[in-house]
Amino acid sequence: MRILVVGAGGIGGYFGGRLAAAGRDVTFLVRPKRAESLLLNGLVIRSPLGDAHVTQPKLVTADRLGGSFDLVLLGCKAYDIDDAMASFAPAVGPQTAILPTLNGMAHLDMLERRFGAAAVLGGTCFISATIAPDGAILHMNDTHRLSFGERSGGLSPRIEAIAAIMADAGFQAEASADILQAMWDKWVFIASSAGMTCLMRSAIGDYVAAGASDAALQLVDECASVAAGQGFALGAAALERIRGMMTMAGSAITTSMLRDIEAGGRIEAGQIIGDMIVRSGTRPPILSLVHAHLRAYEIRRAREGGR
Repeated sequence: MRILVVGAGGIGGYFGGRLAAAGRDVTFLVRPKRAESLLLNGLVIRSPLGDAHVTQPKLVTADRLGGSFDLVLLGCKAYDIDDAMASFAPAVGPQTAILPTLNGMAHLDMLERRFGAAAVLGGTCFISATIAPDGAILHMNDTHRLSFGERSGGLSPRIEAIAAIMADAGFQAEASADILQAMWDKWVFIASSAGMTCLMRSAIGDYVAAGASDAALQLVDECASVAAGQGFALGAAALERIRGMMTMAGSAITTSMLRDIEAGGRIEAGQIIGDMIVRSGTRPPILSLVHAHLRAYEIRRAREGGR
């Protein structure tokens, strides 16, 4: 199976790097600057679950991409998806499966409009990873799970084939018969955790100590209500797990969106929070406050010349 990994950042670099280290046929579609770094140093993964080093990763830039691949693994940020689709379009043939790992749901519609419904799988990942200053992939927790499946449900032959190629590749690969529910479960958690940590500009334990647990639980309930209204009600165990994490005293957990704000970077406010509000059909109060806070950051950043 020929696999094209779009980008070699935290997500693509980690899962693609693990696959390449396990001997799978992986090519990374990267920008020229990232290609230079990878050609010089190889693809390095530093992880509490075991390091890896692909000394000569297979690389291609968009201007040299040709021929279709069996699987495209897409892990870009939502604000980069238009450019990403344009870059990997030449790799999509009649039998290509596209596996996105973005949070939320809006990207599925965008991919479907561009490549057709049959090409687009559902997917989600559970990992905290980023690019270190030296270009290595830095894995920052003890979770590295990639879930994928047909959006229509069930386990098709191509999902079983993908599961086989990802088995024993150095991370947890999970073929899901109900991937859309898994995506909604994660979206509720991401919207809640990113929303509260960004609104309070703190780790979870900090806002708990400040007395904001009730607001955090209201935000979880608002997000879960949207999921239920869309036909993807969270199970009791999943909901309680999220509520517990969102109110954990002493928790040092932050979120990538908060780290992006603190670094003055771009954020996925529309994909993670704005689209949740759109799908609610109402104006949930805490969600709306979070979205206004994030939009104010984006507006100020644009005014001050942020890129």
